[in-house]
Amino acid sequence: MLPPSPGAGAGAALPTGTSVPRPEPTPPSAPALDGLDRWPPRADSAARALASELKVTHTAAGVLVRRGRVDARAGLHFLDPKLKTLTSPTAMVDRDVAVSRLARAARAHERVCIFGDYDADGVTSAALLTDVLGTLGAEVVTLLADRFEGGYGVSHPAMERILATGATLLVTCDCGTSDHERLALARQRGLDVIVIDHHRVPEEPLPVLAFLNPHRPDCGFAYKGLASVGLALSVAAGVRAELGVALDMRTWLDFVALGTIADVAPLDGDNRALVRAGLAVLASGARPGTRALARVSRYVEGQPLTGEDVSFRFAPRINAPGRLSKPDLALRLLLAKTDDEARALALEVDAVCEKRKLLDRAILAEALILLEDPAMARLPVIVLGKEGWHPGVVGIVAGRLASRFGKPTIIVGLEGEAGPGSVRGPAGFPLYDALARISDTLLGFGGHQAAAGVRVSAARLATVRDRFAEACAAMGAGAGGRAEEVLPDARLEDSDGPAQVLADFERFEPCGHANPMPRLGLEGALVRSSREVTGGHLQLELEIGRAPLRGFALEMGKRAPKAGSRVHVIGKLRRDLYRGGGAVELRVEAMDP
Repeated sequence: MLPPSPGAGAGAALPTGTSVPRPEPTPPSAPALDGLDRWPPRADSAARALASELKVTHTAAGVLVRRGRVDARAGLHFLDPKLKTLTSPTAMVDRDVAVSRLARAARAHERVCIFGDYDADGVTSAALLTDVLGTLGAEVVTLLADRFEGGYGVSHPAMERILATGATLLVTCDCGTSDHERLALARQRGLDVIVIDHHRVPEEPLPVLAFLNPHRPDCGFAYKGLASVGLALSVAAGVRAELGVALDMRTWLDFVALGTIADVAPLDGDNRALVRAGLAVLASGARPGTRALARVSRYVEGQPLTGEDVSFRFAPRINAPGRLSKPDLALRLLLAKTDDEARALALEVDAVCEKRKLLDRAILAEALILLEDPAMARLPVIVLGKEGWHPGVVGIVAGRLASRFGKPTIIVGLEGEAGPGSVRGPAGFPLYDALARISDTLLGFGGHQAAAGVRVSAARLATVRDRFAEACAAMGAGAGGRAEEVLPDARLEDSDGPAQVLADFERFEPCGHANPMPRLGLEGALVRSSREVTGGHLQLELEIGRAPLRGFALEMGKRAPKAGSRVHVIGKLRRDLYRGGGAVELRVEAMDP
């Protein structure tokens, strides 16, 4: 399946004076290339044989081989994932117990409290179970965590809200794994508790009726990459089967696609099949809430929907209410029953998202000024905190700085004597392990290796910075710190046209974590024309062989090459929605003469 860009104008070739909307997150300035020695070789005999068997371009086949899909069977399984290949859930610990208890609740029209986290995975998980269990007969009350009143998970304030519902069964979504004390209280108060989560599992047993988490050491479910919304779908499907009700679970795959991509879960294995099917449901506009979300997200109706569209357009809007206030607005949008209700809620969500963008851009600008200090530049990490930095957006800023500078990053929004912070880092750096080394300097921390949260005392911020720098340097973080090197996944083969290659790369969708959209390297492309356009971006007219190809580069307008020169270029192919008619362009990420 699939690509457009994050917008008809975002990557299109535009006339001078046309504004260009930026995708989220704002990318760093594209680096220059150091040479061709680290580019992948051209397609070998194995790739050419695979191309012949799969009827794909040599360029695409080369990527498949380099990613370990060396025979036709593996290649076809990847290019055409099917729901029928999903891992059997029978080995998932506690699934049968959870399904049986929820089926009993549905039969008895029992009051069930669904409690979800405030991010997109928690919200979509809660929305899915609310809709399915309500359809099956349960009386459902849905609550979400509040970042500013209790924070993540089943906090003490959250438990007070849960107990006030009068429910006899509690289901947590995307949280609960570490909430032993509060869940023990729920059990004491007569609630049965089912935890559906995918976060790190502590050694202490959880005092609940059922605990579904693939990362449990005793869980035999083979695929470990499901987000909470994927687990919620599995449980809901089990309840449907237990009750013997004819209910098409594919109806809720749009929620699975949203939550899985937003949570940066790996887009391989089961997730690949679930999200591929979910993107089709999302693109169909069958649900009022997601249809309205697509419109305010400026998704071009009728175009294939990509993982990038969800990451940069849909997910930030689902997350925005929980970042700035209460996430309930996003939940109400997903569950809206009429177009009028959905349109009004989508406009509210979009307005919150625009406010969030202003806040994180302001914090980013302040952080960049602070980082001009030479002493800061010499450190292998970034640790910054300031009074007034909104705690709901520091994670976005941390991610942008980590990407731009290639350093483990902690950004803290101080609130008086302390404040919450978010931790991000270069791809593959074990953030959780680094934080564990300095836990004595923190008021608290949690998360996983790719992203974490901390609570920091204002008085100890400098100490945290020094200790974090020591820990990360000992773990291999370099003092120079640099953005990730941009390398192509394939060179454009002489036999392949860009449009043919893009058609094959669209079958790599859904693209994202563990399955990035392939970067294409163009060797010695002829520059027919180049010019800076509004916003400091660069528009190029290239020639490959004798085939024309339009290019667009964010924030590279000052690097416009001369017409008639030749350049090495790395970028991602995408449909040129501005020109239409099947036109293709290259979103340039790196370029050198």
